[in-house]
Order: sequence, then C-alpha cells, then structure tokens
Amino acid sequence: MTKTVNHRAWLLVLPVFLVVAFSAVLPLMTVVNYSVQDTFGNNQFFWNGLGWFQELLDPSSQFGERFFDALWRNLLFSALVLLIEVPLGIAVALAMPREGRAVAFCLVVMALPLLIPWNVVGTIWQVFARGDIGLLGYAINRLGIDYNYVGSPLAAWTTILVMDVWHWTSLVALLCYAGLKSIPDAYYQAARIDGASAFAVFRTIQLPKMRRVLLIAVLLRFMDSFMIYTEPFVLTGGGPGNATTFLSIDLVKLALGQFDLGRAAAMSLVYNLIILAVCWVFYTVMTNVDAGGAAVQADPADVPGAAIPPATSIDLDRRAA
Repeated sequence: MTKTVNHRAWLLVLPVFLVVAFSAVLPLMTVVNYSVQDTFGNNQFFWNGLGWFQELLDPSSQFGERFFDALWRNLLFSALVLLIEVPLGIAVALAMPREGRAVAFCLVVMALPLLIPWNVVGTIWQVFARGDIGLLGYAINRLGIDYNYVGSPLAAWTTILVMDVWHWTSLVALLCYAGLKSIPDAYYQAARIDGASAFAVFRTIQLPKMRRVLLIAVLLRFMDSFMIYTEPFVLTGGGPGNATTFLSIDLVKLALGQFDLGRAAAMSLVYNLIILAVCWVFYTVMTNVDAGGAAVQADPADVPGAAIPPATSIDLDRRAA
C-alpha cells in the first residue's frame, strides 16, 4: 500500500517565500531596467540596449579598464584571504580544548570578533594603525619601518588583510571546531591502538570529517571577501589612489558619486554573476573532492598507522586483544 505524502505543510512557508521572492525580484528587475537604459536626469530615460555591457567587458575602454582593475584586486584579495584564514582556522580549531571549563571560555573569545559590526571594525583599525596615535602604527614606526597605510599601497593592503584575518578567522575556526566535535571518540581510540601519528590522525580522520564544514567556510569567506565594502571604505576610502578600490567601492562611487546609473547597474549585474559562477565552481569542485574522499575512505589503502577501522566496540576489543 502506497503511503500518501501530505504537502500541505508547504502552505505555511509559502507566504514567507513569496515576500522574500518579491523583495528580491523587484530590486533586481529595477537594476536590469537601468542597465539597458541611459538618462540625463529629471527621471527621463532612453534605450541603450547592451551598450553598457559591451563597454564594461571591453578592456580597451575606460569603463572596462576600470572594471577589470577592480576585479583583479577583488580576486587577489579573496585568494589571499582564503590562503591565510582557512589553514589558520584549522590550526586554531585543532588547538582548542574538546572538554572542560576552558571550552566555553575559548568559544566566547573566538566569537567576540564576529559580534563587532563591520563599520566599527574599520574604525577600530583606522585608529589602531595610525602612526601618530595608534598602537600598531606607532610600534611599527618605532621599529624603523616606514608604515603609513594611507600613503603606501603595500601598507594599505597589509592592514586590510590583517584586519580581515583578525575579524573572520574565528568563523573558520568555529566551523572546523564543530566538525571536530562530531567525530566519535572510537576513531581516536582505534588510531591510538594502531599507533597512528598525529599527522596520520589529522589526514585520515580529522580532515575528511571536516570536508563539509570546510566547504561551507570557503564559500562563506569567498562571498564575504569578494563583496567586502565597509571595512576598506572606512579604513582607506579605496586609497591610496585606487590601490584598495574593490568592485563594491568602485560601484558605489559610480552609482552615488557620479550618478551614472546605467553603467553602475551593468557593473552590479556582472558583479553578481561572477559571484554566483565562482561559488558554483567552488561548490562543484569541493563536493566532487568530498565524494572521491568518501570513496577512498570506504576502502583505505595499506598505509601503516593510517587506516580508520569501523567505530564498533567489538572491533576495538578485538584490536586491543
């Protein structure tokens, strides 16, 4: 006898779904409308077709050169953020205690940077890194290093990277810590019986169990870093020159500073499509790697001290005997 599935519960979610869809689709359609038109003000528009997109994707044009310069800055910043924060977050999660009173203390301390608003983070580091009154800037200058984040592109990039690492490494660490806490203790017992080294335990037990949370961490950190706006805008304003003018900052300058709605709308749509495409690539690649890793773990190779036995008490007792 076939059991009938009741889908009426979806009616409870439908109103919220319609409100969210409406609030998302309406602004998007407005941006699409602006991207194919031009205006001279007074709310008078005329058709421009795909002209803004052609100019945007042409590196030889002034608008296209401006867009691609900001895009490379964004990609470089996101790559550096992922290369620093993901390994550092894993290391911090491995160093955190698993039990005892220190667990709550460590979790609170790790969560503190995540509770600070983005504009406050930028303001804190704006003062902290100043060479005259800031502790960091004053200390670096006292060491004989000419540090001025508003005058040197290298100093500006370094300050923004350190600021982002300080602000968001906790997110990666907490996600990895949640993945580590979900590993049954029987796996570690079996590894100790086999005489596995700490690196073998990390490679064959901890890292595979963290793959899913690492996928979430990488996706979240890429999206956040690629869309970063508030912190560098407060800290450097996009300077010195255009050294830290990311796409989000350039987009705001174009739309609100120059009131060029057509070009700004076209840039925002391409910006959004790039984020969606790169996130899809990340998700596809990492889920394929996760599936391949799961298949390998199902039939482990003969690596001394690196095999993961079934987490059953019978097998553990047999190994101990």
